[in-house]
Amino acid sequence: MTVFRFCPVCASELALITQAEDGGDKERLRCPACGFTHWNNPTPVLAAVIECTDREGQVLLARNAAWPGRFFGLITGFMEAGETPEDGIRREIAEETSLEVDSLSLLGVWDFQRMNQIIIAYHAAAHGEIKLSPELAEYKLIAPEKVRCWPQGTGQALATWLRTKGIEPQWLDLKRE
Repeated sequence: MTVFRFCPVCASELALITQAEDGGDKERLRCPACGFTHWNNPTPVLAAVIECTDREGQVLLARNAAWPGRFFGLITGFMEAGETPEDGIRREIAEETSLEVDSLSLLGVWDFQRMNQIIIAYHAAAHGEIKLSPELAEYKLIAPEKVRCWPQGTGQALATWLRTKGIEPQWLDLKRE
């Protein structure tokens, strides 16, 4: 999460300043010289539970090359300016896995406050040859009934999708994994 220290308008050091806004006083990083406000709004992140229709409905989980350890998660990415969330997740799936999306359905929206993000998650039915981008180190294909969810962020989206399939989610114990 990027936090501004200096004003991008006049280069003065930002300070926590309380100011009246709609709904009352609010403390934010503001420039005492020119009045710039750093809003620090959450960033939308797109996520996909990918069900591989040509692989007996297995779920694709991937390990990001930058992540420490061996955690496998959903395909995620940021929206580009001018694209819809649906177009964005289709692009991310194609870029990161080379899979072709047959259909998308919205699973839900979750806050991920630790990263100051809003997760917009989809179920993506997809097919094709899996070719990972350099951003991903490896992947696993797992039968839905054997998938284990994680409690944070995108793990809630995976659990939601499993419930739509009539599968009660099993949860990872991240303290022991």
